[in-house]
Amino acid sequence: MTIQDSFVLAWRTVKSNKLRTGITVAIIAFGIMALIGIITAISAMNQSLKENFSFMGANAFVVRYKEMNARMGGPNNGDEFSKSKRGAKEKKSNLGKPIKIEEATYFKENFGFNRAAVSISRRMGGNNELHYKNRKTNPQISLMGGDENYLTVNGFSLTQGRNFNNVDITSGRNVCIIGSNVAAKLFPGRPEKSIDKVILLQGKPYRVIGLLKSKGSSAMMRQDDVVISSLKNVRQYQGSASYSLGVMVNNVAELEPAIGETTDQMRKARRLIPSELDNFVIDKSDKFASLFIGFLAGISGAAGAIGMITLIGAAIGLMNIMLVAVSERTREVGLIKAIGGKRKDVRRQFLFESILISILGAIFGIILGVLVGNIFSLVLGTGFVVPWMWVVIGIVICTVVGLVAGIYPAMKAAALNPIDALRYE
Repeated sequence: MTIQDSFVLAWRTVKSNKLRTGITVAIIAFGIMALIGIITAISAMNQSLKENFSFMGANAFVVRYKEMNARMGGPNNGDEFSKSKRGAKEKKSNLGKPIKIEEATYFKENFGFNRAAVSISRRMGGNNELHYKNRKTNPQISLMGGDENYLTVNGFSLTQGRNFNNVDITSGRNVCIIGSNVAAKLFPGRPEKSIDKVILLQGKPYRVIGLLKSKGSSAMMRQDDVVISSLKNVRQYQGSASYSLGVMVNNVAELEPAIGETTDQMRKARRLIPSELDNFVIDKSDKFASLFIGFLAGISGAAGAIGMITLIGAAIGLMNIMLVAVSERTREVGLIKAIGGKRKDVRRQFLFESILISILGAIFGIILGVLVGNIFSLVLGTGFVVPWMWVVIGIVICTVVGLVAGIYPAMKAAALNPIDALRYE
């Protein structure tokens, strides 16, 4: 009996036992679906995080005050701009102090790296509610204070209206630029009509001078739920005590030299001497995305463990079913041996059956897993995701599962005595 004959016979047997094959394929498919589905969902989340956290562009970075107790996802691994030096000591007078407007202004006036754009900003909270006539937004609108460079440095663009001018910045008058979600809520169907309208922010009237182009949102970043006014204007509200600085250079090649220049200028602004540590941090636009993606990598490992446990259970179930098949087909095995079949032919046939069932389970499981996982893609607004590496891994794993689960039943079938097998009832 050739290998082709064994394969064809195994395939016919698999097709003829529809109920048994269907149950076994379903067990394996659910295990692979859990694994591929979770991995696909995490891939979609990774893609969404990269798109939403890289909102400043690859050639921009932020300077902010280092929160001494700020920590995400475990111990602080340190920052390249705040690592300890031997014999260095922190300046006690600056420890715990935010970045003041005078320090931020000094930096902006003295930072002269190749015509880089510098912006000063301040976050004033994210639970604001805006009103226009009888309409209102959800109480989740972020209020930001910025200057004339804020939109450019933070990757925003206007679809209608204008940016802040010098009069807006110096006078601190009640004008604002609103995000697309705010406009859609207050001016449904006609967001462009928001320009020059007067809306209420915490009970105070503001004239809308600009409408931002949508940047998209995720569960962690609501970039379209924002209202921006001038720095001088937002001082009347409670919010972050520290100012932040955004810097955008002309191209990515200038990023590292600009970061070095920024460190020098900020140390001067903060009046640090050479033996003292930096009491500020410089964050590139992809830093937080990397942190969250690293966190999701841990979830991927847990998903893999869950999928493997499910597949181990599927392998045990497949082995039991194949053992039952050996008992039911004892006379068939005896007949094969009686007409000249060898042990390896019988063994090969049962192994092929086991592997075929596993691969069928893998195919159905991968299809279901990708479809289920891409529900997250629809929710997050990312493209269709197919984790090809895990698709290949899933097929390989199922092949191994089929091989392992089929070895013992195949060896048991091959060891049957043909005379006893033919007389088996």
